[in-house]
Amino acid sequence: MNNIKRLLTAPSLSRSSSTAPAEFINRNPRNLEKIRIARKPDGYHLEAPGRKFWHKLTLTASNRTVTAQVVHFVNGPVIEAKTSEWALRKQLYSIKDTCAYINLGKVFAQRCLESGITEMYCDIKPVEGGKVDRFIKEVVNGGVKLEEPEVYKKPSPWDLLRPEKPWEVAEE
Repeated sequence: MNNIKRLLTAPSLSRSSSTAPAEFINRNPRNLEKIRIARKPDGYHLEAPGRKFWHKLTLTASNRTVTAQVVHFVNGPVIEAKTSEWALRKQLYSIKDTCAYINLGKVFAQRCLESGITEMYCDIKPVEGGKVDRFIKEVVNGGVKLEEPEVYKKPSPWDLLRPEKPWEVAEE
């Protein structure tokens, strides 16, 4: 009962008494990539793998471990998961078998979603039913899309097809 009286008698907060600044500055370095207006590097047309991505999935298998990384085109590796990590290694029979690839895919997808990376470029061509194929299926089942959206191009005023702006919310 005392809490209700205190809430009713508390002075109401107005906009002028707020401590938040009137102008908001977003300091997220990935913000332009999220709203699809950041520049994607093209690279040279003779480069074999190509470089038209913001984030790229790389999977490296060495003699002893398997490493999955998200590589940003400017900053390098952003997220990494290895089968040699203590938490994964203790749960696996072998750190190079199919079960290791499946569990690595689950852990990697979870880390990507926790860090806010939901879409990335993947140029890995797996063999059907192989270890790498199982890894990629687990990453996709974990909620990560393995293709990046196209960069938003501002349409001309006379264009018939005017795509929806990615930063505006449309109610359904």
